[in-house]
Amino acid sequence: MTHGSDILVRAADESDLEALTDLYNRYVRETAITFDTAPFSPEQRRSWLLSHRKDGPHRLLVARQRGGHAPDRPAAAPGRLLGYAHSSPFKPKAAYATSIECSVYVAPDAGGRGLGTLLYRHLFEVLEGEDLHRAYAGITVPNEASVRLHRRFGFERCGLYREAGRKFGRYHDVERFEKVL
Repeated sequence: MTHGSDILVRAADESDLEALTDLYNRYVRETAITFDTAPFSPEQRRSWLLSHRKDGPHRLLVARQRGGHAPDRPAAAPGRLLGYAHSSPFKPKAAYATSIECSVYVAPDAGGRGLGTLLYRHLFEVLEGEDLHRAYAGITVPNEASVRLHRRFGFERCGLYREAGRKFGRYHDVERFEKVL
């Protein structure tokens, strides 16, 4: 999977684990976008990474800057991580198997370049043909960029969890969105 000449989008693998963990931890430490409150080690995130497959409904795609290969960087992981998108189980019970939860995380200094759109376009393309009925997303609000991104891909607001989580000393609302697949 590729895009243009400067960005590579592909399925994540273990060579991405450290960069994925670093990016997520930045959101943990600095934002209420995720309700995790303590940073993770790469080893703690390994099971999350491995829960995503290269086929099936639970995918993890990364966008990396193309560039030369440094001697200490595997060829499978060119350039720095710009962002990632994933689909995960919506809920653990069997009746929810045709529903997924989707998220996109973009490096803060890479925002505004269409990376979220690029990642979601690739994610929904690889999910075509899977036995899926609905995709869901939860957005800590306010987050206009994320709301716009999800609406662009056909997500519609389906609910609001008021003061669902407390982070940085205050309560935050979460808007719920759904998309027919």
